[in-house]
Amino acid sequence: MTAILTAEGVKFSYPDGTPALDGVDLLFDAGERVAIVGQNGSGKTTLVRHFNGLLRPTVGRVLVEGRDARDRHVAELARSVGLVFQDPDRQIFSGSVRAEASFGARNVGLRGEALERAVLHALEIVGLAGELDTNPYDLGFSRRKLLALASVLAMGTAAVVLDEPTTGQDAPGVRLVQGIVGALAAEGRTVVAISHDMRFVAETFERVVVMHEGRVVLDGSPTDVFAQSAWPILRSTHLEPTFPALVGTRLALGATPTEAVFVDALAALEARLGPDDQRC
Repeated sequence: MTAILTAEGVKFSYPDGTPALDGVDLLFDAGERVAIVGQNGSGKTTLVRHFNGLLRPTVGRVLVEGRDARDRHVAELARSVGLVFQDPDRQIFSGSVRAEASFGARNVGLRGEALERAVLHALEIVGLAGELDTNPYDLGFSRRKLLALASVLAMGTAAVVLDEPTTGQDAPGVRLVQGIVGALAAEGRTVVAISHDMRFVAETFERVVVMHEGRVVLDGSPTDVFAQSAWPILRSTHLEPTFPALVGTRLALGATPTEAVFVDALAALEARLGPDDQRC
């Protein structure tokens, strides 16, 4: 595998002296789907902003596609790492959906037919191809989030970083985001997502990194991270496994049973229980 994003001994403190990262070592490969979880203030967003040069380490270094990020300007890093903010209104400023979806791709050098193809394909993926001339602020919040995602998708970066991608999304929107994550990984692009949605994390990502007070405290598959043996660590970070993960572990299904497996397992459990054992 090829390392796309690497953090080596990264420490970071804000100008007022507030420490945010304390010796982070991580490596994300091409095509890997990674979720970063933790309470507010655990260092998640601070970390990912190092990947596109918005922040620079106080100590340690960050490598993007094998090159030290300190040797590359933010505009150059944008060709490798696309970041979708939690609040789409922080990155939407164009007067039409087409113009907004074109902005990032144009900045990384796409022109003419190549630009048009990339933009239309990205908008089709997120379901906004029919809104080319619509003002972004005539879209609802959840669709503005998808527009911000489309703008990054059109850039074709090696890594895509998503900050709370399911916030404001209904169930179909969450499924759409899940499908996009899978498609990007299948193309060999690295997907890193910050999320508080543990069910989304468990169902979508092959690797989960848990952060607490600027450090990585757990790093493994959802099965490992949500396993019963890891619960004390999760609870110390004020995170709780999802209910399906808890029941799945109890029923020896693995940590993230699908809905169908979950229902079948509960039915099997009820069948094993005698009438006197079942309770409402």
